Amino acid sequence: MNLTKIVGTVLFVLSIALFYYLYSSIDSTIKFKESISTTEAQVIEKLSLIREAEKVYLEQHGKYTSSWDTLINFIETAQVPIIQRREIITQESYGVDKVEVLFDTLGSISAKEKIFKKNYTVNAADNGVFQGYGDGVKVGDYVVKGAKSYRLKKDGSERTDEYSFLEKGTVHSMARFNVGDHVKKGQILINFWDYQFNPEIDVKTLNLVPGSDNKSFDIFTEVIDRNGIKVSVIEVKDPAPINPDRNERNEAKNRKPLRFGSRTDVNTSGNWE
Repeated sequence: MNLTKIVGTVLFVLSIALFYYLYSSIDSTIKFKESISTTEAQVIEKLSLIREAEKVYLEQHGKYTSSWDTLINFIETAQVPIIQRREIITQESYGVDKVEVLFDTLGSISAKEKIFKKNYTVNAADNGVFQGYGDGVKVGDYVVKGAKSYRLKKDGSERTDEYSFLEKGTVHSMARFNVGDHVKKGQILINFWDYQFNPEIDVKTLNLVPGSDNKSFDIFTEVIDRNGIKVSVIEVKDPAPINPDRNERNEAKNRKPLRFGSRTDVNTSGNWE
């Protein structure tokens, strides 16, 4: 084999090796970024669940808790009252709507159900004559966003308007209106619900950060004085982000470790929102 063929073979082998190295490096980078994205989505879901649980705990106890055992036990065993908010809307003589908000206690449910489920209502959009519910809508149905919910002929109009569901969920109850009945603006027509968190989440591991070596979220709660008023504050954050670009030195709030709340303000927003 002459020198030219030897050099050509060596260069060919080197080019194959370089190609494989570059491909492997790019592929590893893509997979690492995908892993970060997947893990951060899981962290955000956990933080959102913790936030909702703490809000319900605050409603019942007047303050947040920094004890994971207490919070987990609350989710698994506590009962909380069912409060229904309803509005009575009347029109004043000068044409302005008067809104009266009433809260009714309808019984109690488990804290877990309160936290994991989100309740929705379909309210009459205006005063008018009820023209029926959407075709096929009945208690127990799972409805999708955009499906027809009810029909209404507004007072003073000859046209029948159709209204759609703005969220998806399972129909829990429907008001007993017949076609031709008069309804008032704001009256509840349909109650429905949907899970806002995966019901299969293991509550016992609520404190553990996804993708970590069994690390717990950092949690801080305190009752502070704001202008002479005692208020409860909370901050929960990921202590060891999988994303190397997330650290406390970043000036941008959304590039700091994932968290919600504040140690100094009455605020439960998340920095991913």
